[in-house]
Amino acid sequence: MTGIKMLLATMAVLVFFVTVACAQKIYTMDKNHARVGFSVVHFGISHVEGNFKIIDAVLQTKNKNFADATITFTAAVNSINTDVEYRDNDLKSTNYFDAVKFPSINFTSTSFKKIAGNIYRLVGNITIHGITKPVIFNVTYNGEAITAMKKPTAGFTITGKIRRMDFGVGGTPATTGIGNNIELRGNVEFTISE
Repeated sequence: MTGIKMLLATMAVLVFFVTVACAQKIYTMDKNHARVGFSVVHFGISHVEGNFKIIDAVLQTKNKNFADATITFTAAVNSINTDVEYRDNDLKSTNYFDAVKFPSINFTSTSFKKIAGNIYRLVGNITIHGITKPVIFNVTYNGEAITAMKKPTAGFTITGKIRRMDFGVGGTPATTGIGNNIELRGNVEFTISE
């Protein structure tokens, strides 16, 4: 009987350690340190820059190196800011994003793979203006720190490109003077909340 008890106790300890080792870690966004910026060519002579506020983002992973992590984020279209009020209002209107009908930009990852060192490739589907398309982002893991919130926090920089007309946002470059290719750059901090 003692042998069976010892076996059961050993199995319980192993199950505990496997459960801890495989526990899902959930990283929630620090809203004070999350924004996605964009840059687009204006009449072929300069760039207009702006940003959206990310209103929600979650990273979940079972691996310390973030292999196969799942990531979702949502940005508020109505938060668009280019520092020019009339331009922002135009971008929110039916001429471009139609913020009333399509109030958010949503992203859900399908894969997150380490390329080398702290560089990752993030693949997923992004929905803009009611249209969903696949997209690839480059991600730099900037490290982890205990921030002023006294919690372990991981920082990431995300870059990539999309074509706005693939999502039905605005007219052609010839009619609007606005380029089709949009460069994106986001910085996000996630706090660990297992």
